[in-house]
Amino acid sequence: MSRGFQKRVESFVCEVCGAHVQGDGYTNHCPHCLWSKHVDVNPGDRAAQCHGLMEPIGVEVHKGRYVLIHRCTRCGIVRRNRTAPNDNFDLIVRLAERWAWEHAGRRHDESLP
Repeated sequence: MSRGFQKRVESFVCEVCGAHVQGDGYTNHCPHCLWSKHVDVNPGDRAAQCHGLMEPIGVEVHKGRYVLIHRCTRCGIVRRNRTAPNDNFDLIVRLAERWAWEHAGRRHDESLP
């Protein structure tokens, strides 16, 4: 199993909001509702057996870019993924506000269970 990124151009229908999402090889989540699916162990490998839905639970800024934080609704694993230019920015802002409010005063390494 490769630990490196594996680019896969795959389009999909979002299982949460029903949007048709055109993949570009980097697409990890629905740009409309920001939900994802737990399909990878390492980016692009499609090796995860879980296949649970990944809820967007927060947003962080890393090196000047927004990063979505997803938690799998089935197994509980937490993953971080970069946002894309066509993502729902209003929803990103709402997630960032909620995340900041819920984690005020915590160090970065304390922010997730």
